[in-house]
Amino acid sequence: MASNGPQSVDRALAVLDAVADAAGPVTAKALARRTACSLSTVYHLLAPLTDRGYLVRTARGYVLGPRIPGLHRSLLQHLEPAPRMTDLLAGLRRATGAEAYYTAYRGGLITVVDTTAPVTDAANPFAPGKETRAHATAHGKALLAELPRAARRRYLTEHGMARLTGATITSAELFEAELSRVRGEGFALSVGEADPAYTCLAVTLPRRRHRDGDGDGDGDVVHALSVSLPSEEFRRRPQEIRAALAQAAAHCA
Repeated sequence: MASNGPQSVDRALAVLDAVADAAGPVTAKALARRTACSLSTVYHLLAPLTDRGYLVRTARGYVLGPRIPGLHRSLLQHLEPAPRMTDLLAGLRRATGAEAYYTAYRGGLITVVDTTAPVTDAANPFAPGKETRAHATAHGKALLAELPRAARRRYLTEHGMARLTGATITSAELFEAELSRVRGEGFALSVGEADPAYTCLAVTLPRRRHRDGDGDGDGDVVHALSVSLPSEEFRRRPQEIRAALAQAAAHCA
């Protein structure tokens, strides 16, 4: 277990992650195995996590607690989403038949904040949470294209440009050319770059500068709307999908 901070904090977060990633309730013994901690250590960590509402103990094991939705609401507040984003995503889903996503860049991180895809849909390639494949996704391209070059370089240096499929752009020079095209067209496109079977299309929303911004891009909050669907379906109606996405983004102006 890698750690960049106090070991007890790292272990507590590992326990929380293990419960979050599980398909159902997790016993203390199972958590000990998954986190490579002793059972006594796991029980020691579970006590404050349950006391603070991050976890709940049930008859079958531990599950996420009532504090978690509050954290998500706080995340949304800090990312300054456009009003009625949930309704906007649902409307985009109805208009396109594709799963819709709201993503954001802030402080050197790209996050998939919300989506119409069911959390139980394991086949969907874009789940809520930290995005580590921004160079290969339409929403990642759209967000990175809006950043100053220095901030973009820092992001790519930290997160890399792993080859995920045969179509993934892994050259910094080619990626810069791709982002130039994105800025010119106003849309970002990824055809099988993150997942070989999916195409995603994205557009950025009106940009907001956070009050602690220092002009290097890390203080900015940049948002994007995107849709993803099987590539064969996208090829049948690209203009229809593009028009629906542009119309949805216009409601955020």
